[in-house]
Amino acid sequence: MASDSMASAPLTLPVLPLDDEVVLPGMVVPLDLSDNDVRAAVEAAQAAARPGEGKPRVLLVPRVDGTYAATGVLGTVEQVGRLSDGDPGALVRGRGRVRIGAGTTGPGAALWVEGAAVEEALPDPLPGSVTELVKEYKALATTWLKKRGAWQVVDRVQQIDGVGALADNSGYSPFLTVAQRIELLETADPVARLRLATAQLREHLAEQDVAETIAKDVQEGVDKQQREFLLRRQLEAVRKELRELNGESEGDGSDDYRARVEAADLPGKVREAALKEVEKLERSSDQSPEGSWIRTWLDTILELPWDERTEDRYDIRGARAVLDAEHAGLDDVKERITEYLAVRKRRADRGLGVVGGRRGGAVLALVGPPGVGKTSLGESVAHAMGREFVRVALGGVRDEAEIRGHRRTYVGALPGRIVRAIKEAGSMNPVVLLDEIDKVGSDFRGDPAAALLEVLDPAQNHTFRDHYLEVELDLSDVVFLATANVLESIPEALLDRMELVRLDGYTEDEKVVIARDHLLPRQLERAGLEPGEVVLEEASLRKLAGEYTREAGVRTLERSISRLLRKVAAQHELGDRELPFTVRPEDLRELIGRPHHVPESAQDPAERRTSVPGVATGLAVTGAGGDVLFVEASLADPETGAAGLTLTGQLGDVMKESAQIALSFLRSHGAELELPVTGLKDRGVHIHFPAGAVPKDGPSAGITMTTALASLLSGRLVRTDVAMTGEVSLTGRVLPIGGVKQKLLAAHRAGITTVVIPKRNEADLDDVPAEILEKLEVHPVTDVRQVLEIALTPAEVPVGVAA
Repeated sequence: MASDSMASAPLTLPVLPLDDEVVLPGMVVPLDLSDNDVRAAVEAAQAAARPGEGKPRVLLVPRVDGTYAATGVLGTVEQVGRLSDGDPGALVRGRGRVRIGAGTTGPGAALWVEGAAVEEALPDPLPGSVTELVKEYKALATTWLKKRGAWQVVDRVQQIDGVGALADNSGYSPFLTVAQRIELLETADPVARLRLATAQLREHLAEQDVAETIAKDVQEGVDKQQREFLLRRQLEAVRKELRELNGESEGDGSDDYRARVEAADLPGKVREAALKEVEKLERSSDQSPEGSWIRTWLDTILELPWDERTEDRYDIRGARAVLDAEHAGLDDVKERITEYLAVRKRRADRGLGVVGGRRGGAVLALVGPPGVGKTSLGESVAHAMGREFVRVALGGVRDEAEIRGHRRTYVGALPGRIVRAIKEAGSMNPVVLLDEIDKVGSDFRGDPAAALLEVLDPAQNHTFRDHYLEVELDLSDVVFLATANVLESIPEALLDRMELVRLDGYTEDEKVVIARDHLLPRQLERAGLEPGEVVLEEASLRKLAGEYTREAGVRTLERSISRLLRKVAAQHELGDRELPFTVRPEDLRELIGRPHHVPESAQDPAERRTSVPGVATGLAVTGAGGDVLFVEASLADPETGAAGLTLTGQLGDVMKESAQIALSFLRSHGAELELPVTGLKDRGVHIHFPAGAVPKDGPSAGITMTTALASLLSGRLVRTDVAMTGEVSLTGRVLPIGGVKQKLLAAHRAGITTVVIPKRNEADLDDVPAEILEKLEVHPVTDVRQVLEIALTPAEVPVGVAA
């Protein structure tokens, strides 16, 4: 074994503190004796030195913010004299590491301490890994020194053989911080110290390379700008001379447009049309208004991304994961987008990207009640596919030119919203969201829905012509997502061109997941609260979704959460509540008031609507999703009321006819059903649908009205937990209806446990979430007699009394 330094022996030395400086063994440094601590240490060392024992010795200790390091360096005072600036100074050489012990006494005003020299032992010969480390450090040091132009130091570094001495030599590096130098000083193992010095030097060289690259790029950019500026000034001067020579005016820029058109990557037909317009511009005078029209048209043509397309992200599982992460539920549309991407991938793999001039775009119509995430889903689809996203709001649009553009002869003419969306996206294959397509109107300016027929037709939109551009624009690679609340207001021809995807609303479990994972974090941030400061228990979220809001979407739920968090934040600012705070179900009433939607099943039996004969619970579909609908029936007194049927509640013609059918069926089959219908001839029948301000229509309330009338005539109550939907015929057959999924979701939200549906709608139950079907008892029926058997309770009063 060989040793790189002195043997371990007790030392008593005066402390020479180094403020924010570090001296490593082997370094020779000048010190300013005008500093009191430095002068005291040097004088004490000189006083303690004895003749024949060598040069005065001091202990060089780094001092950072008044704190001394645990390890110092034994230094010898080589010379005392004057520094280059004339101040008194001393030249000190670092000899070896000393581990600092307890304080002691000594001559002079300096601080004296006891210490022990640190031994640095290395095997002889050195292992191969250490030899490679030495070579690497010398190579890195040589590279850095050459970059600084310090050629005379390179040979000196190459001649250092000791591992510890080589590592300590890095103490001269100006880029090291005090903390890094202290770390080197306190690392006793020579190999570990050299490895640390190598890592520091490597990191500095990497940072230096990045800085040099940035500086080079900046300089090249500046040089390019200066060169471009100079060339443009020269070009302007040449053009000015040419105009003066040919007698042209100052504002003629047709040559510039010709160069831009020829340099642009335009399709053949578009290039021909643009060059023709440039020729017109060259022939037109400056006073002609046509010149400005042509310039604006050329600018629009040149700004469109004719050949720009983003690459689709064909990671099918990754795309589905993105959709699942950003939206809960909505499996139908997620599956459709996944299928689209899978087909696109297979077409691309087989070279079928373009077939018959058409690409593989898609046109989907997302139809569902407000607040279920139709609009935000469009952005998630673009994110999952790796495409640009543009939203086009169509609500209230009545001008056909908004879609197809204006003729460019009009003042202020612009291209249509579709062309502007392509221009905004910067690619020919974005995801374009046509928001609220069912709110498009029509008047004397045309029908925008008719203009959308070509845009949304996959067989035609590869040659779409905007009235302003008057050149073909290929829209066949665009993914169009149209959103709507109701289908009835969309023209049949337009609906036929779109693939329909229904978003029928969320279950209570899905709402809780959405509130927990999406709504609550967003509203916490908006309320200025940290994630852990307000915690909503799952039971609280479930109560918010079930009793404070009753909707297909989650907008009202988000507003309720926002109101709740604002209340807590305000109470905290007023000093009335401590954070963190956990919101429990019993706290909701105190914070945001009483529930607004208590299920009928949770009310007192005497207060339920079906607590009297003649009231039945039906199910309906509105623009806001499914809803529960009550039907009330009453008989007028034979002496005061006029005979016949009275209907109230803003009913449409189809619903009025359903009421007539229900009454006729009971009159003709009263005896069979054991109902006293003989008195119906002289007594008026009144059927009312509450919420009279809301228009209602459709045949699906037929069995509900029949059940309400049967309950009235028999005196038997309709079960509170039963809701029904279905069309009734004159023979008592129950016919199929639409919107089964939305109606069952509404029944579940309202606390209904038993639902009666037509037998021919049984297949529609496949669309209903499994967790909803588990909580509902669904009875598919074919005849109204089955409905009455399920819905009516046993008679409590004689039939004659009820009649």
